[in-house]
Amino acid sequence: MPKAYLKSARERRVEMGHPWIFRSDIDRVETSAQPGDVVDVHAARGRFLGRAYYNPASMITLRMLTTQDEAVDEDFFRRRLEVAWEYRKRLCDVDSCRVVYSESDFLPGLIVDKFANVLSMQTLSLGMDMRKEMLARLLCEITGAKGVYERNDVPVRRLEGMQETTGLLYGDVPDRVPMVENGIVYAVDVKHGQKTGFFLDQKENRAAIAPLCPGARVIDMFCHNGSFALNAAKYGAREVTGVDISEEALAVARDNARANGLDANFEAHNCFDLLRALSDQGEKYDLVILDPPAFTKTRQMTERALRGYKEINLRGMKLVPDGGFLVSCSCSQHVDDAAFTAMLNEAARDAKKKLRMVEFRTQAKDHPILPASPETKYLKCAILQVLS
Repeated sequence: MPKAYLKSARERRVEMGHPWIFRSDIDRVETSAQPGDVVDVHAARGRFLGRAYYNPASMITLRMLTTQDEAVDEDFFRRRLEVAWEYRKRLCDVDSCRVVYSESDFLPGLIVDKFANVLSMQTLSLGMDMRKEMLARLLCEITGAKGVYERNDVPVRRLEGMQETTGLLYGDVPDRVPMVENGIVYAVDVKHGQKTGFFLDQKENRAAIAPLCPGARVIDMFCHNGSFALNAAKYGAREVTGVDISEEALAVARDNARANGLDANFEAHNCFDLLRALSDQGEKYDLVILDPPAFTKTRQMTERALRGYKEINLRGMKLVPDGGFLVSCSCSQHVDDAAFTAMLNEAARDAKKKLRMVEFRTQAKDHPILPASPETKYLKCAILQVLS
Protein backbone atom coordinates (compact mmCIF):
# COMPACT_ATOMS: atom_id res chain seq x y z
CA MET A 1 0.00 0.00 0.00
CA PRO A 2 1.34 3.48 -0.84
CA LYS A 3 2.60 5.58 2.05
CA ALA A 4 2.25 9.25 2.97
CA TYR A 5 4.61 10.93 5.43
CA LEU A 6 3.75 14.01 7.43
CA LYS A 7 6.08 16.86 8.23
CA SER A 8 7.72 16.94 11.61
CA ALA A 9 5.30 17.56 14.52
CA ARG A 10 2.25 17.64 12.20
CA GLU A 11 0.76 14.41 13.55
CA ARG A 12 -0.70 15.87 16.76
CA ARG A 13 -4.05 16.84 15.23
CA VAL A 14 -4.48 13.30 13.86
CA GLU A 15 -3.57 11.80 17.22
CA MET A 16 -6.17 14.04 18.88
CA GLY A 17 -8.82 12.55 16.59
CA HIS A 18 -9.20 15.12 13.82
CA PRO A 19 -9.75 13.33 10.48
CA TRP A 20 -8.30 15.94 8.10
CA ILE A 21 -4.70 16.26 6.93
CA PHE A 22 -3.99 19.31 4.80
CA ARG A 23 -1.59 19.53 1.89
CA SER A 24 0.67 21.79 3.96
CA ASP A 25 0.99 19.04 6.62
CA ILE A 26 2.44 16.49 4.20
CA ASP A 27 6.12 15.99 3.56
CA ARG A 28 5.82 13.42 0.77
CA VAL A 29 3.56 10.78 -0.76
CA GLU A 30 4.93 7.77 -2.59
CA THR A 31 4.51 8.13 -6.35
CA SER A 32 2.53 4.90 -6.64
CA ALA A 33 -0.42 6.56 -4.85
CA GLN A 34 -3.28 7.43 -7.19
CA PRO A 35 -6.15 9.89 -6.54
CA GLY A 36 -8.84 8.16 -4.48
CA ASP A 37 -6.49 5.45 -3.19
CA VAL A 38 -6.28 4.39 0.43
CA VAL A 39 -2.77 5.13 1.72
CA ASP A 40 -0.88 4.40 4.91
CA VAL A 41 -0.22 7.57 6.90
CA HIS A 42 3.03 7.85 8.85
CA ALA A 43 4.55 10.46 11.14
CA ALA A 44 7.80 12.10 10.04
CA ARG A 45 9.88 9.43 11.80
CA GLY A 46 7.88 6.58 10.32
CA ARG A 47 5.35 5.80 13.07
CA PHE A 48 2.10 4.39 11.65
CA LEU A 49 -0.86 6.73 12.23
CA GLY A 50 -3.59 5.04 10.22
CA ARG A 51 -5.11 4.84 6.74
CA ALA A 52 -6.66 7.63 4.72
CA TYR A 53 -8.14 8.55 1.37
CA TYR A 54 -5.68 10.41 -0.84
CA ASN A 55 -6.67 13.25 -3.16
CA PRO A 56 -3.85 15.54 -4.37
CA ALA A 57 -6.42 17.90 -5.96
CA SER A 58 -7.86 18.83 -2.58
CA MET A 59 -6.46 21.10 0.12
CA ILE A 60 -7.63 18.33 2.48
CA THR A 61 -5.29 15.88 0.81
CA LEU A 62 -5.74 13.03 3.29
CA ARG A 63 -8.99 12.08 5.04
CA MET A 64 -8.48 9.58 7.82
CA LEU A 65 -10.53 6.39 7.67
CA THR A 66 -9.01 4.42 10.51
CA THR A 67 -6.14 4.53 13.00
CA GLN A 68 -5.95 0.73 12.98
CA ASP A 69 -3.90 -1.58 10.78
CA GLU A 70 -6.97 -3.03 9.07
CA ALA A 71 -8.08 -3.68 5.51
CA VAL A 72 -10.24 -0.93 3.99
CA ASP A 73 -12.48 -3.16 1.89
CA GLU A 74 -16.19 -3.87 1.49
CA ASP A 75 -16.37 -5.52 4.90
CA PHE A 76 -14.81 -2.40 6.43
CA PHE A 77 -17.54 -0.19 4.95
CA ARG A 78 -20.26 -2.64 5.90
CA ARG A 79 -19.12 -2.53 9.53
CA ARG A 80 -19.00 1.27 9.58
CA LEU A 81 -22.45 1.57 8.02
CA GLU A 82 -23.91 -0.99 10.43
CA VAL A 83 -22.54 0.93 13.41
CA ALA A 84 -24.00 4.18 12.04
CA TRP A 85 -27.40 2.54 11.50
CA GLU A 86 -27.47 0.97 14.98
CA TYR A 87 -26.73 4.39 16.50
CA ARG A 88 -29.74 5.88 14.68
CA LYS A 89 -32.04 3.00 15.59
CA ARG A 90 -31.18 3.48 19.25
CA LEU A 91 -31.50 7.28 19.42
CA CYS A 92 -33.63 8.48 16.50
CA ASP A 93 -36.89 8.06 14.61
CA VAL A 94 -35.52 6.16 11.62
CA ASP A 95 -38.53 6.76 9.37
CA SER A 96 -36.69 9.97 8.53
CA CYS A 97 -33.13 10.56 9.67
CA ARG A 98 -29.55 11.18 8.63
CA VAL A 99 -28.09 7.68 8.36
CA VAL A 100 -24.49 8.78 7.76
CA TYR A 101 -22.97 12.13 8.73
CA SER A 102 -19.54 12.05 7.12
CA GLU A 103 -16.63 12.44 9.56
CA SER A 104 -18.94 12.04 12.56
CA ASP A 105 -19.55 8.44 11.44
CA PHE A 106 -15.89 7.98 10.46
CA LEU A 107 -16.83 7.87 6.77
CA PRO A 108 -15.35 11.17 5.54
CA GLY A 109 -17.24 12.79 2.72
CA LEU A 110 -20.30 10.52 2.83
CA ILE A 111 -23.73 12.01 3.61
CA VAL A 112 -26.85 9.82 3.56
CA ASP A 113 -30.40 10.88 4.47
CA LYS A 114 -33.33 8.49 4.76
CA PHE A 115 -36.87 9.50 3.81
CA ALA A 116 -39.25 6.59 4.46
CA ASN A 117 -37.85 3.81 2.24
CA VAL A 118 -35.62 6.01 0.05
CA LEU A 119 -32.05 7.19 0.59
CA SER A 120 -30.51 10.43 -0.69
CA MET A 121 -26.72 10.31 -0.88
CA GLN A 122 -23.86 12.75 -1.35
CA THR A 123 -20.24 11.70 -1.89
CA LEU A 124 -18.15 14.79 -1.18
CA SER A 125 -14.70 13.18 -1.17
CA LEU A 126 -13.07 11.46 -4.12
CA GLY A 127 -12.46 8.25 -2.21
CA MET A 128 -16.15 7.88 -1.36
CA ASP A 129 -17.22 8.94 -4.85
CA MET A 130 -15.18 6.15 -6.42
CA ARG A 131 -17.02 3.62 -4.24
CA LYS A 132 -20.53 5.07 -4.35
CA GLU A 133 -22.21 2.16 -6.15
CA MET A 134 -20.91 -0.30 -3.55
CA LEU A 135 -21.96 2.04 -0.73
CA ALA A 136 -25.46 2.42 -2.19
CA ARG A 137 -25.91 -1.33 -2.34
CA LEU A 138 -24.65 -1.84 1.20
CA LEU A 139 -26.88 0.92 2.52
CA CYS A 140 -29.99 -0.69 1.04
CA GLU A 141 -29.02 -4.08 2.45
CA ILE A 142 -28.51 -2.62 5.93
CA THR A 143 -31.45 -0.18 6.16
CA GLY A 144 -33.97 -2.01 3.98
CA ALA A 145 -34.34 1.02 1.70
CA LYS A 146 -35.69 0.45 -1.81
CA GLY A 147 -33.50 2.91 -3.65
CA VAL A 148 -30.67 5.45 -3.50
CA TYR A 149 -30.62 8.77 -5.36
CA GLU A 150 -27.39 10.69 -5.82
CA ARG A 151 -27.56 14.41 -4.94
CA ASN A 152 -24.06 15.47 -5.83
CA ASP A 153 -25.20 18.81 -7.27
CA VAL A 154 -23.14 20.79 -4.75
CA PRO A 155 -20.26 23.19 -5.57
CA VAL A 156 -18.04 21.81 -2.77
CA ARG A 157 -17.32 18.81 -5.01
CA ARG A 158 -15.32 21.08 -7.30
CA LEU A 159 -12.88 21.70 -4.47
CA GLU A 160 -12.18 17.95 -4.66
CA GLY A 161 -11.70 18.04 -8.43
CA MET A 162 -15.09 16.41 -9.09
CA GLN A 163 -18.05 17.44 -11.22
CA GLU A 164 -21.57 18.07 -9.96
CA THR A 165 -24.03 15.32 -10.83
CA THR A 166 -27.35 13.73 -9.86
CA GLY A 167 -29.08 10.47 -10.71
CA LEU A 168 -30.32 7.08 -9.61
CA LEU A 169 -27.63 4.95 -7.98
CA TYR A 170 -29.56 1.89 -6.87
CA GLY A 171 -33.07 0.47 -6.95
CA ASP A 172 -36.07 2.74 -7.54
CA VAL A 173 -36.77 6.29 -6.33
CA PRO A 174 -40.08 8.10 -7.03
CA ASP A 175 -40.32 11.84 -7.70
CA ARG A 176 -42.00 12.54 -4.34
CA VAL A 177 -41.53 10.51 -1.17
CA PRO A 178 -44.04 10.75 1.73
CA MET A 179 -42.15 11.09 5.01
CA VAL A 180 -43.33 11.54 8.61
CA GLU A 181 -41.56 13.87 11.05
CA ASN A 182 -42.99 14.82 14.46
CA GLY A 183 -46.33 13.40 13.33
CA ILE A 184 -46.48 15.60 10.20
CA VAL A 185 -46.46 14.07 6.71
CA TYR A 186 -44.23 15.78 4.15
CA ALA A 187 -43.89 15.11 0.43
CA VAL A 188 -40.11 15.16 -0.03
CA ASP A 189 -38.67 15.98 -3.44
CA VAL A 190 -35.54 13.85 -3.23
CA LYS A 191 -34.51 14.59 -6.81
CA HIS A 192 -34.88 18.37 -6.88
CA GLY A 193 -35.32 19.66 -3.32
CA GLN A 194 -32.62 21.65 -1.54
CA LYS A 195 -29.53 19.72 -0.40
CA THR A 196 -30.62 16.09 -0.03
CA GLY A 197 -34.32 16.99 -0.26
CA PHE A 198 -35.23 18.06 3.29
CA PHE A 199 -33.54 19.67 6.30
CA LEU A 200 -33.51 16.91 8.89
CA ASP A 201 -31.08 18.66 11.24
CA GLN A 202 -33.84 20.83 12.74
CA LYS A 203 -36.20 17.94 13.59
CA GLU A 204 -35.73 18.11 17.36
CA ASN A 205 -35.71 21.92 17.36
CA ARG A 206 -39.04 21.98 15.54
CA ALA A 207 -40.49 19.74 18.26
CA ALA A 208 -38.98 21.96 20.98
CA ILE A 209 -41.27 24.90 20.08
CA ALA A 210 -44.38 22.98 21.24
CA PRO A 211 -44.76 24.78 24.63
CA LEU A 212 -44.55 28.18 22.93
CA CYS A 213 -47.34 27.64 20.41
CA PRO A 214 -50.79 27.17 22.05
CA GLY A 215 -52.89 30.24 21.29
CA ALA A 216 -49.91 32.10 19.79
CA ARG A 217 -49.65 34.30 16.75
CA VAL A 218 -46.61 32.91 14.91
CA ILE A 219 -44.48 34.05 12.00
CA ASP A 220 -41.87 31.71 10.46
CA MET A 221 -39.35 33.66 8.39
CA PHE A 222 -37.23 31.91 5.73
CA CYS A 223 -39.72 29.06 6.09
CA HIS A 224 -38.72 27.07 2.97
CA ASN A 225 -41.19 24.15 2.86
CA GLY A 226 -42.93 25.33 6.00
CA SER A 227 -41.73 22.77 8.52
CA PHE A 228 -41.43 25.12 11.53
CA ALA A 229 -44.74 26.76 10.59
CA LEU A 230 -46.53 23.42 10.29
CA ASN A 231 -45.19 22.31 13.66
CA ALA A 232 -46.48 25.55 15.17
CA ALA A 233 -49.93 24.92 13.68
CA LYS A 234 -49.89 21.33 14.94
CA TYR A 235 -48.99 22.52 18.45
CA GLY A 236 -52.00 24.83 18.70
CA ALA A 237 -51.01 28.25 17.37
CA ARG A 238 -54.07 30.43 16.63
CA GLU A 239 -52.46 32.07 13.58
CA VAL A 240 -49.43 30.93 11.56
CA THR A 241 -47.71 32.75 8.71
CA GLY A 242 -44.75 31.30 6.82
CA VAL A 243 -42.60 33.57 4.65
CA ASP A 244 -40.02 32.72 2.02
CA ILE A 245 -38.74 34.27 -1.20
CA SER A 246 -39.13 31.01 -3.15
CA GLU A 247 -42.58 30.45 -4.68
CA GLU A 248 -41.56 26.89 -5.48
CA ALA A 249 -40.78 26.15 -1.82
CA LEU A 250 -44.02 27.81 -0.72
CA ALA A 251 -46.06 25.67 -3.13
CA VAL A 252 -44.64 22.60 -1.39
CA ALA A 253 -45.41 24.18 2.01
CA ARG A 254 -49.05 24.76 1.01
CA ASP A 255 -49.35 21.18 -0.24
CA ASN A 256 -47.94 19.91 3.05
CA ALA A 257 -50.40 22.04 5.05
CA ARG A 258 -53.38 20.74 3.05
CA ALA A 259 -52.20 17.13 3.32
CA ASN A 260 -52.06 17.43 7.11
CA GLY A 261 -55.24 19.48 7.56
CA LEU A 262 -53.22 22.28 9.18
CA ASP A 263 -54.17 25.95 9.01
CA ALA A 264 -51.15 28.02 7.96
CA ASN A 265 -50.77 30.89 5.52
CA PHE A 266 -47.69 31.07 3.28
CA GLU A 267 -46.55 34.28 1.59
CA ALA A 268 -43.74 35.12 -0.83
CA HIS A 269 -41.60 38.06 0.29
CA ASN A 270 -38.00 39.08 0.71
CA CYS A 271 -37.64 38.30 4.41
CA PHE A 272 -35.23 41.16 5.10
CA ASP A 273 -37.63 43.67 3.59
CA LEU A 274 -40.70 42.22 5.29
CA LEU A 275 -39.06 42.12 8.72
CA ARG A 276 -38.22 45.81 8.36
CA ALA A 277 -41.72 46.67 7.16
CA LEU A 278 -43.49 44.71 9.89
CA SER A 279 -41.37 46.22 12.65
CA ASP A 280 -41.93 49.73 11.25
CA GLN A 281 -45.69 49.04 11.22
CA GLY A 282 -45.63 47.93 14.86
CA GLU A 283 -46.86 44.39 14.16
CA LYS A 284 -46.56 41.90 17.03
CA TYR A 285 -46.18 38.10 17.06
CA ASP A 286 -46.08 35.90 20.16
CA LEU A 287 -43.49 33.70 18.48
CA VAL A 288 -41.03 34.77 15.78
CA ILE A 289 -38.94 32.06 14.10
CA LEU A 290 -35.82 32.98 12.13
CA ASP A 291 -34.21 30.08 10.25
CA PRO A 292 -32.27 31.64 7.38
CA PRO A 293 -29.91 29.87 4.99
CA ALA A 294 -26.21 30.10 5.76
CA PHE A 295 -25.02 33.69 5.41
CA THR A 296 -21.41 32.59 4.86
CA LYS A 297 -19.60 29.53 3.59
CA THR A 298 -16.13 30.91 4.36
CA ARG A 299 -14.35 32.17 7.47
CA GLN A 300 -13.37 35.36 5.65
CA MET A 301 -17.03 36.44 5.35
CA THR A 302 -17.94 35.81 9.00
CA GLU A 303 -18.14 39.48 10.04
CA ARG A 304 -20.42 40.28 7.13
CA ALA A 305 -22.60 37.28 8.02
CA LEU A 306 -22.88 38.45 11.63
CA ARG A 307 -24.09 41.85 10.43
CA GLY A 308 -26.83 40.08 8.47
CA TYR A 309 -27.81 37.95 11.45
CA LYS A 310 -27.89 41.01 13.69
CA GLU A 311 -30.17 42.86 11.27
CA ILE A 312 -32.81 40.12 11.08
CA ASN A 313 -32.66 39.41 14.81
CA LEU A 314 -32.98 43.07 15.75
CA ARG A 315 -36.04 43.34 13.51
CA GLY A 316 -37.39 40.03 14.80
CA MET A 317 -37.07 41.12 18.44
CA LYS A 318 -39.05 44.28 17.71
CA LEU A 319 -41.94 42.10 16.53
CA VAL A 320 -42.15 40.25 19.87
CA PRO A 321 -44.31 41.69 22.67
CA ASP A 322 -43.08 41.67 26.25
CA GLY A 323 -42.80 38.05 27.37
CA GLY A 324 -43.06 36.59 23.86
CA PHE A 325 -40.51 34.31 22.24
CA LEU A 326 -37.90 34.34 19.50
CA VAL A 327 -36.40 31.22 17.93
CA SER A 328 -33.19 32.23 16.16
CA CYS A 329 -31.14 29.79 14.10
CA SER A 330 -27.89 29.79 12.15
CA CYS A 331 -26.47 26.97 10.05
CA SER A 332 -23.25 28.90 9.27
CA GLN A 333 -20.46 26.63 10.51
CA HIS A 334 -18.00 29.54 10.70
CA VAL A 335 -20.24 31.43 13.16
CA ASP A 336 -19.56 29.71 16.47
CA ASP A 337 -21.75 29.65 19.59
CA ALA A 338 -19.93 32.53 21.26
CA ALA A 339 -20.13 34.81 18.21
CA PHE A 340 -23.80 33.95 17.70
CA THR A 341 -24.67 34.69 21.33
CA ALA A 342 -22.72 37.97 21.23
CA MET A 343 -24.64 38.96 18.09
CA LEU A 344 -27.96 38.26 19.85
CA ASN A 345 -26.91 40.44 22.77
CA GLU A 346 -25.94 43.30 20.46
CA ALA A 347 -29.24 43.02 18.58
CA ALA A 348 -31.16 43.08 21.88
CA ARG A 349 -29.29 46.18 23.02
CA ASP A 350 -30.07 48.02 19.80
CA ALA A 351 -33.71 46.86 19.89
CA LYS A 352 -33.94 48.02 23.52
CA LYS A 353 -34.95 44.53 24.63
CA LYS A 354 -33.75 42.04 27.23
CA LEU A 355 -33.30 38.36 26.48
CA ARG A 356 -33.79 35.29 28.62
CA MET A 357 -32.32 32.09 27.22
CA VAL A 358 -34.82 29.23 27.38
CA GLU A 359 -32.63 26.77 25.52
CA PHE A 360 -29.54 26.85 23.33
CA ARG A 361 -29.88 23.89 21.01
CA THR A 362 -27.91 22.38 18.13
CA GLN A 363 -28.45 19.84 15.36
CA ALA A 364 -30.46 16.66 15.92
CA LYS A 365 -28.84 13.53 17.35
CA ASP A 366 -28.64 11.94 13.90
CA HIS A 367 -26.07 14.67 13.09
CA PRO A 368 -23.62 13.76 15.88
CA ILE A 369 -20.77 16.06 16.83
CA LEU A 370 -17.14 15.01 17.30
CA PRO A 371 -15.42 17.09 20.01
CA ALA A 372 -12.13 16.49 18.19
CA SER A 373 -13.57 17.90 14.95
CA PRO A 374 -15.30 21.24 15.51
CA GLU A 375 -16.34 21.34 11.85
CA THR A 376 -18.98 18.69 12.62
CA LYS A 377 -20.92 21.23 14.71
CA TYR A 378 -22.63 23.94 12.71
CA LEU A 379 -26.25 24.48 13.76
CA LYS A 380 -27.24 26.97 16.45
CA CYS A 381 -30.84 27.27 17.63
CA ALA A 382 -31.50 29.76 20.43
CA ILE A 383 -34.95 29.76 22.02
CA LEU A 384 -35.29 33.11 23.77
CA GLN A 385 -37.86 34.97 25.77
CA VAL A 386 -37.93 38.63 24.77
CA LEU A 387 -38.55 41.15 27.56
CA SER A 388 -39.03 44.91 27.45
